[in-house]
Amino acid sequence: MRIGILGAGQLGRMLALAGMPLGQRFVFYDTTGSPSAGIGEVISDPERAQVESFLEQVDLVSFEFEHLPLDLVEFIETRKPVLPGSRALKICQHRGEEKALFDRLAIPTPEYRLVDSAEALCAATEELGAPVVAKSVTEGYDGKGQAVLRHPDEAEAAWHRIGHPQLIVETMVDFVREVSIIAVRSRDGEVRCYPMAENQHVEGILRYSVAPLPDLAASTQQQANAYIQSLLEALDYVGVLTLELFQTHDGQLLANEMAPRVHNSGHWSQDGAVTSQFENHLRAVAGLPLGSTEARLPSCMINMIGREADARALLSLPDVHLHRYDKSERPGRKLGHVNVVANDHATLLERVRTCVTCLPEAPPVSFSFEHD
Repeated sequence: MRIGILGAGQLGRMLALAGMPLGQRFVFYDTTGSPSAGIGEVISDPERAQVESFLEQVDLVSFEFEHLPLDLVEFIETRKPVLPGSRALKICQHRGEEKALFDRLAIPTPEYRLVDSAEALCAATEELGAPVVAKSVTEGYDGKGQAVLRHPDEAEAAWHRIGHPQLIVETMVDFVREVSIIAVRSRDGEVRCYPMAENQHVEGILRYSVAPLPDLAASTQQQANAYIQSLLEALDYVGVLTLELFQTHDGQLLANEMAPRVHNSGHWSQDGAVTSQFENHLRAVAGLPLGSTEARLPSCMINMIGREADARALLSLPDVHLHRYDKSERPGRKLGHVNVVANDHATLLERVRTCVTCLPEAPPVSFSFEHD
């Protein structure tokens, strides 16, 4: 099967690496002019002059990130199957529509308001009660397009700093930890969920994800499974979907946002699960049976940000797996990740902290279950 991927970054690269053993072949269509997949055939076409050539080479189309021109995806959908479809993409591109979907499906979220001026931002901050977080409704990721307001007087500066015509303003959540649930849905509606991961962010960028969690109640996993299954069914979704949540002190889960694709917090599954998120996404869109989502061992993903690690030092450590993206160094850029596995969580954390010594400027590791 020939699979077209809209986008040509590291997620597309890892999809191709997972699909080639299945006999799948990949063509990437890049709209940015700066592809980095470094694998398969890449069509870099910011002017959209080669869309027909791309479509002639593929049987179906998927995408590796959600910040795509919606009209392009809708056009391609008239010519080839696009999985997941443009409906899911449209909702995930707009935080307001995403929150409205959560509301319709009775998935709890932090209280929020939509605003379209600095004055409305000030009023929302007063109404919700500072501190609040303001985010652009479109295009923000990895902490970009966001600001924390600790007083309504900060609204004017925050509005101009974000520079977007509409923002969503949310109450700050006093959470125990940030978690995510990743699930995959097949063409015939079968759903399989991965164990939830705890995620540690620094300045809006994911640095560590660990799964499964040693202190997670079965009921909490079941609740997250129910939330994401309702989203998958409401969207008639095919492929991998990710839902990021806050877990509060009373055990409640509050939805933050979702991503219609394989996700950074699921990279642990490459070495820690029976079937990786990448392979399961490709199984789903190609109409193949889904693989097991069970964890083989406790696993932790460590992002390499900005500067490359000492590969020789990392690979001399036990049960360490290095995944590099073939990118040049740049502050804040994701250059690769390391997956660490172990037979138990104590050994896992010990190995993770040893790995961190080989990673330039890596932040301290701190997971909630260590403090219990």
